[in-house]
Amino acid sequence: MSALDRTRALLAAALAIGAVVAASVPAMAEQGYPDQPISLVVPFAAGGPTDTIARIIAPPMAKALGQPIKIENISGGGGTTGITEASLAKPDGYTIMIGHMGTHGAAPALFRTLKYDPARTFDPIGLAAGTPVVIVARKDFPASDLKSFVEALQKKGSTYSQAHAGVGSVSHSTGMLFDSIVNVKPTFVVYRGTGPAMNDLISGQVDFLTDQIVNVVPHLQAGTIRAYAIATPERSPALPGVPTTREAGLPSFEVSAWNAVFAPKNLPKDVHARLVDALDKALDDPTVRERLLKLGGRIPAGSERGPVALQKLVESEVARWTPALSAAVEEQ
Repeated sequence: MSALDRTRALLAAALAIGAVVAASVPAMAEQGYPDQPISLVVPFAAGGPTDTIARIIAPPMAKALGQPIKIENISGGGGTTGITEASLAKPDGYTIMIGHMGTHGAAPALFRTLKYDPARTFDPIGLAAGTPVVIVARKDFPASDLKSFVEALQKKGSTYSQAHAGVGSVSHSTGMLFDSIVNVKPTFVVYRGTGPAMNDLISGQVDFLTDQIVNVVPHLQAGTIRAYAIATPERSPALPGVPTTREAGLPSFEVSAWNAVFAPKNLPKDVHARLVDALDKALDDPTVRERLLKLGGRIPAGSERGPVALQKLVESEVARWTPALSAAVEEQ
């Protein structure tokens, strides 16, 4: 082979190598986010309603993203401890969180030193589920219906114990609203989540609580607790035998909770879009829909999904709960 031929051969080989490298760069760039597991912070102990919803939506979200999603329970402060910690994470999409009506609606009215602003500190991803609130008690509570239940509380007052998952949680906020409406002052027993609270309700260690439907359906079906009313305009298909508060004579107590996914502020636009899309696909997953509906949850309609709708919901919830809870706090 001549010197010229050798030069041409070397040049051809170099060009071929360059073509392979060039072709691999777009492939790597296309892979992008995510290229490692994602942490989903649940701000309560395992076993409660928020934890349940997180564990239902996480697998299909992980499938859509192509990376595992690890549940990380950080309890305390009615959910505000975990939310605060997650809000300080790097906004790269590898730490997200699930909050709810308590952490992103009621908390500002109950925590003067709250370290985050529900409407400004986060990039909203989307609503995960609506969760009606149910008034439940230990199975042997001496009252046959909501009217006699309220009368019993009004007569014995602080001798009855009311469980909740911490100041600012859904069980605490809705519980305070209920107490204010019926003018009772039970003894509060605080837990790090309604999972542990439910365990003590089942064993009779506490008397009652107001809890999200996804946490009570299995126990009501098992007969280990009793329900007096659901705080919605219509009965739930998951609990057809439980009357609404309106039917039971307490129409002023109508309240539903919700759970939603958030991320630290300033996510890259492409990362934000991937997370929004993953949650949307999870909510359309037949298994997710079946499990949430079976537990009494409500699947967000198309108009209720996505970051814009969630941002509006958070702003409206803060505006709604601040005066209601401020008044209830003054009455305590």
